[in-house]
Amino acid sequence: MLKDQDRIFTNLYGMHDRSLKGARARGHWDGTAKLIKKGRDWIVDEMKGSGLRGRGGAGFPTGLKWSFMPKESDGRPAYLVINADESEPGTCKDREIMRHDPHTLIEGALIASFAMNANACYIYIRGEFIREREALQAAIDECYDAGLLGKNAAKSGWDFDLYLHHGAGAYICGEETALLESLEGKKGMPRMKPPFPAGAGLYGCPTTVNNVESIAVVPTILRRGGDWFKSFGRENNAGTKLFAISGHVNSPCVVEEEMSIPLRELLDRHCGGVRGGWDNLKAVIPGGSSVPMLPQNICNDAIMDFDWLREQRSGLGTAAVIVMDQSTDVIKAIWRLSKFYKHESCGQCTPCREGTGWMMRVMERLVTGEAEVEEIDMLLDVTKQVEGHTICALGDAAAWPIQGLVRHFRNEIEDRIKHKRTGRVSSVAAE
Repeated sequence: MLKDQDRIFTNLYGMHDRSLKGARARGHWDGTAKLIKKGRDWIVDEMKGSGLRGRGGAGFPTGLKWSFMPKESDGRPAYLVINADESEPGTCKDREIMRHDPHTLIEGALIASFAMNANACYIYIRGEFIREREALQAAIDECYDAGLLGKNAAKSGWDFDLYLHHGAGAYICGEETALLESLEGKKGMPRMKPPFPAGAGLYGCPTTVNNVESIAVVPTILRRGGDWFKSFGRENNAGTKLFAISGHVNSPCVVEEEMSIPLRELLDRHCGGVRGGWDNLKAVIPGGSSVPMLPQNICNDAIMDFDWLREQRSGLGTAAVIVMDQSTDVIKAIWRLSKFYKHESCGQCTPCREGTGWMMRVMERLVTGEAEVEEIDMLLDVTKQVEGHTICALGDAAAWPIQGLVRHFRNEIEDRIKHKRTGRVSSVAAE
């Protein structure tokens, strides 16, 4: 279990003062200039050594991502863009950082931007986050007033400006290149890669896009050392992580725990266990709505990290744990996600534009049992035609929940169809 002194987010629940004064009292903004004066290479190497993997879902090593940025400027400015468009259903961790502990993010933005030779950073915040934007903007204003942002930021000798940009509530803008398009004032539609953002990103300049949590943990990692961070979790799954647990648990919550914590321990210790006891568990979506669900028999031994969940053909994603007990209609739950992805597809790629609607309509018939048993395999076939055939990962995100449902609950789908069919036969006979 993570000890209190090892928590990076010291005000996750808003119990303390979220202002600059309160943040400083809890150890933030402590010696920021000293960290920056150690130089870019030291910062990037320390981040690589810490083993931090991106907290936005894909889990790409953060230090490595930073090292892709050009060392010397060719005359173009460089940018850091922070993805605060937290739109994945079930995910609510970044909003707690921005609402209650915004200075961790702002300090992290300064240090990370310096490490990548960027004098400006944009935070792209989700359209529905009104109060979060107000809290974050107030914190940014405080930092400008205190000389921590702007010219000679925090007396580090580095000029740095931080801008908060409010989106309009589109899920697709959480995809890094669609986010850049939106930031430039265009339609939020993903770009083809290459070029990757580190070569040509925002306004055609070198850009790195990082998740809120990935940036907010940076100052603490540098202050305590990469080895300290690496001491948590299994090999290649280092550090502490915010888990957002919702659904059928006794007390849903967002909690900072160490990586590789067993799922059962996470639910029992922080959420008062599954509603009606562990045996009442039916399935868990371990990482936000786009990763495949896991049934109870796999959940018994589940370990919450990138690699273990990938081996089970699921994923840690954003670590948004959605718990479903025996009362859940899993077919209907996945239909609801299909409806979401159909609604949020930008329509640029044909497989996703057409496939998401097609999958949703078949799911609709599976919910009522009106379909034929053969259609289950046909649906699976369509998910394979969408998955991996689109510019961005939204096609995968729409396909994976359905694949997980068929993989683990095929018998339930078939039973419903057969039950409906016998019902149909008997009603005809009764006439």
